[in-house]
This record gives sequence, C-alpha cells and structure tokens, in this order.
Amino acid sequence: MASKTLVATVVALVVTASFPFYLYGAWYILDQDVVTWDVLIHHLKFITVGLLLTTIPMVTWMAPRFLNQLGGFAALHAFLGLQAYAMLVVALTGIVRIFQVKHQHDLYERDATEREVDIGELHENMGAWRGRLRIGVAGYVLFWILAWILGMVRFVMDYLLH
Repeated sequence: MASKTLVATVVALVVTASFPFYLYGAWYILDQDVVTWDVLIHHLKFITVGLLLTTIPMVTWMAPRFLNQLGGFAALHAFLGLQAYAMLVVALTGIVRIFQVKHQHDLYERDATEREVDIGELHENMGAWRGRLRIGVAGYVLFWILAWILGMVRFVMDYLLH
C-alpha cells in the first residue's frame, strides 16, 4: 500500500497538471474569430481533460477524507472548491442556451466562418447567456485557483512539514 504522502503528492501533481489544459483550452477558443463545431470540439477536449484531472481526485480521494480532516483549512478548501463547481454550473446555463441557438442557426457548420452573423442578434437573451458564460468561467477559474493555492498550503503543512 502506498504511503499517504505519496498518494497526496500524486493527487497534488494531477490537480496541478489540469491547469495547463484549462489555459490552452481557454486560449484556443478566445483566439478564434468564429467558433465552428471543430473549434468547439477541440476546445472541449482540453477543458474536459482539465475537469477530469481535477474532479477524479476530488471525488475519489479528497471528498471521502473530508470529514476526518474537518478543520478551518479543510473547510475553506472544500468551500472554495465547491464554489468553483457552482460557478461552472452558472457557466453551463449560458453555454447550453448559446449552443442551442447557434445550432438552430447552423453556426457550427464549416462554412460558418464565411458568414457574417452577430450572435447577439440571434436571440433576445443572447447577451444575458454570454454574460452567464463569462461570469461562470471567470468565477470557476478564480475559485479553482484559490482552492488550488489553499490545497497546496495544506499539502505542504500536512505532508511535507508534518
């Protein structure tokens, strides 16, 4: 059986490894003039890997150990992490509606890059949905970084200095 320190180190490395996937996925989609289906799928491949690298350790290692470690740092770490996922849900409420409208207007087709369409004019609520998306993504990143920093402080205190 692996030591607790070894497992904690692997978990810290895996969660840390998710950040470059988030960064590349965000950079890639922001760098595109038009989001076609191929662009969206490429973006989602990286974001999905980032989410899996964060969520799997949380569900399989962090959450089951939470009640045994209940304290100030653990509670704050869990709170920040849950806020990140709550903000992800906010983003998803915008993403789903934007996807539906763009799909209805065939804006994920390959020739979509040649069409000049202001997506704000596709639906009266598009601005609100895009706002939810931006707020949700920014909130997720902010709370993820705060939870990661606190998690790394806990890792150092509990496993390296202990």
